[in-house]
Amino acid sequence: MTHTPHELVEEFPEQAAQIAELKLSDAHFAKLVEEYHEVNRAVHRAETNVEPVEELAEVDMRKKRAALKDEIWGILSAE
Repeated sequence: MTHTPHELVEEFPEQAAQIAELKLSDAHFAKLVEEYHEVNRAVHRAETNVEPVEELAEVDMRKKRAALKDEIWGILSAE
C-alpha cells in the first residue's frame, strides 16, 4: 500500500486531535473531511496513473481539494 500525500493530519498536524473531535461532534465537518479524503485519494490515484484522467479533470480535482481544505481550515481556525 502506498502512502497518500496531503492527508489532513499531515496538512494540519497541530490540529489532529481537534480534527478527530470535530469529526465526532460536527456532522457538517465530518462530511467535509470525508469529501476531502475521497477527492484526495482520487487525485493521488490520478497522479500515480492508477486511475488516469484527463489533465483538466485532474486540475479540477486539485481545485476541489484545495477548496475543501480551505473550508476545513476555516472551521479549525475558528474553534
